[in-house]
Amino acid sequence: MLGVIYAILFYIATPIIVVGVAMRIRSYARTPAPLKIPTTPAPTTGSGVFWRMLREVVFFQSLYKSNKWIWLFGWMMHMSLWLILARHVRYFTYEIWWWVEAVQFAGTYAAFTFLIGLGGLLLRRIVVERIRYITSPSDILMLLLLIGIGASGALMRFVAYTDIVSVKSFILGLSRFHIGYLPADPVLLVHLGLVIALMMIFPISKLMHAPGVFFSPTRNQIDNSRDKRHLAPWAAELEK
Repeated sequence: MLGVIYAILFYIATPIIVVGVAMRIRSYARTPAPLKIPTTPAPTTGSGVFWRMLREVVFFQSLYKSNKWIWLFGWMMHMSLWLILARHVRYFTYEIWWWVEAVQFAGTYAAFTFLIGLGGLLLRRIVVERIRYITSPSDILMLLLLIGIGASGALMRFVAYTDIVSVKSFILGLSRFHIGYLPADPVLLVHLGLVIALMMIFPISKLMHAPGVFFSPTRNQIDNSRDKRHLAPWAAELEK
């Protein structure tokens, strides 16, 4: 019975996150950028924009220049999340790829740095007055949701062990519309429930900054306004 309930929830959550994210990305891509507004100093070539975006996405360059403590917690959380996600790929494939095997150890203990990073960001929202002033309840709830996912995952790995073979079999079965056995471990059920909740609200949350950063005109534009006239596609159509 538990397997059926969670299978239905996953079947509902999956199209929500896939279609929702696709629609938001489509909206970002179609939003006009009528002005040249790259944050200076900005690159003047396409390759320069590429390397700038790479430094921004991987190293959080602008945040590092702005506030070292926020950068530390934010970068720690995001890089730990990538390791955790890479480690979880093993549950979605029959064969475990070499790079998935290689990150198993780091991905396991990344749960702690993930929680430390989230704790620092949550504390900042509560303690720093100017940040608390602009913090909405959804900001706090989103951080608590991520903390709940990380904490329940760590508990399963280090305290309340679960049958991961059955869990993998259940997840792989969902891709073939076959509902298998799901262990009735409370921590596992909480973990999966929180993940499902995250999938459902992701497209309408601030977590959409993940793909959104690639569409930010302050980052993805070339600083060549003196050399080439900038004309948005919709404006170019009007000039024809």
